[in-house]
Amino acid sequence: MAYNGFAIDQYLDAEAVTKQLDELIKKPVYSIRQEKLEEYCEEYFNKKCAKSKEMITEAKNIIPGGVQHNLAFNYPFPIVITKAEGNKLYDIDGNWYYDLLQAGGPTIIGSNDPVVRDAVIELLNTCGPSTGLFHEYEYKLAKKISECVPSVEKFRMLGSGTEACMCALRIARLKTGHKNVLKMGGAYHGWSDQMAYGMRIPGTKGLQSKGVPNFVFKHTDEFFPNDLEDLEKKLKLNQLNGGTAAVYIEPIGPESGTRPVSKEFVQGCERLAHKYGALLVCDEVVSGFRIGLSGAQGYFGINPDLTIFGKIIAGGYPGAGGVGGHADCMAHLGAGLDASGKKISKALCGGTMAATPISCVAGYTAICEIEKRNACEVAGRMGDRLTKGLQELIKKYDLPFVAFNTGSICHLDSVGTMHFKIDWTKPWTIPTVLKQTDIRRVEMEHIGAAYMAEGIITLAGSRLYTSAAYTEEDIDDVLSRFERVFANCGKIE
Repeated sequence: MAYNGFAIDQYLDAEAVTKQLDELIKKPVYSIRQEKLEEYCEEYFNKKCAKSKEMITEAKNIIPGGVQHNLAFNYPFPIVITKAEGNKLYDIDGNWYYDLLQAGGPTIIGSNDPVVRDAVIELLNTCGPSTGLFHEYEYKLAKKISECVPSVEKFRMLGSGTEACMCALRIARLKTGHKNVLKMGGAYHGWSDQMAYGMRIPGTKGLQSKGVPNFVFKHTDEFFPNDLEDLEKKLKLNQLNGGTAAVYIEPIGPESGTRPVSKEFVQGCERLAHKYGALLVCDEVVSGFRIGLSGAQGYFGINPDLTIFGKIIAGGYPGAGGVGGHADCMAHLGAGLDASGKKISKALCGGTMAATPISCVAGYTAICEIEKRNACEVAGRMGDRLTKGLQELIKKYDLPFVAFNTGSICHLDSVGTMHFKIDWTKPWTIPTVLKQTDIRRVEMEHIGAAYMAEGIITLAGSRLYTSAAYTEEDIDDVLSRFERVFANCGKIE
């Protein structure tokens, strides 16, 4: 397709990348050497981040763990960020970092973009952040999303991606009359009780869902990513027990493509869902407006019944969530009437602070700027440059790491923590798998700390988002910093 406005020049070979990841988890663990990690902790974190350390120590007295958001947990302690601008973040001690976290993905045009900020300030000077009533930007945002994403005939704003995933399932059950939901194993579809299943690594079922009773998962099951036979088998089984209401997928693969999938698999999910009377629910919380204006679904050429949105649709501001889709499905969120005026059941859906004027103006302005600046393609080119450079460094230092990307969503997998799987036909292997993932997660945190000490902020040391605020020179500087870390990596005994 050669970009064409999308973030992707040439789609990755999912099978080849999977083979590389298969090999990675068979090899000894390589990470930042212990003596270098200790040096980073003492010379950088303890000396140059003293104010962050002091504040987090105090915060732990009143905030569980010291931070309010999972992305903020970092080894050896969270860094306190006071300024965001373009592709950089600045901490309370005056240090600056290249931002490859990108708030988890939404800042495609860069952090704290001045055009978006000015629109928000203008709104605050007139309307204020929220009134509880309708605002013109609710319509403008919904219309813009519908214009960009062909499958979205109607759109409903919510407070988060988690809320959108919950709402979509209720719509699907009413629309199909079926009970069950199938989700992609390892994918994250929010943290509501019914969807907090099979998270992080395929096969975990409810093992990672502490605090959720098992009976809640009576109508929830997972299917293995990139395996259409497994999906069809689960769909057939569900026919015997209430049918399948929805098949949830992350179109680029679970956890933002950490485990990549093929185009054929994505297209096959749509075909099989409809064959068995289920709705296809496309979770585009990360890929929406990052892979392209029409999302990953536009790139793959699929037409999901419902789409989950998050992050970018509020332009990096709070209140980032929504569900959109075909008019006959979305009718279950309206006045309880279908297109012909026939009464239908209305799905339970709330959200007092959903679709606030501040979130809608920020989202609308950000999406317009993404379009004007061709930001998806620009960010994708930067992602390609970063990934190619990382692959060259991995080869230079003879490391077992695996680098790959889907446009501006880049992965640098040093330990393969999320590439394991749970096999319930061999229950004796489960403790070993869980132990291995724990060991490797710790090393992922350690190497993430090394990146941060070299001025690079990542998502958990393994996921890297580029934005249109990056230049080729910036990417080359980022690579020089990664090289300083790679030069100090070795086998962990």
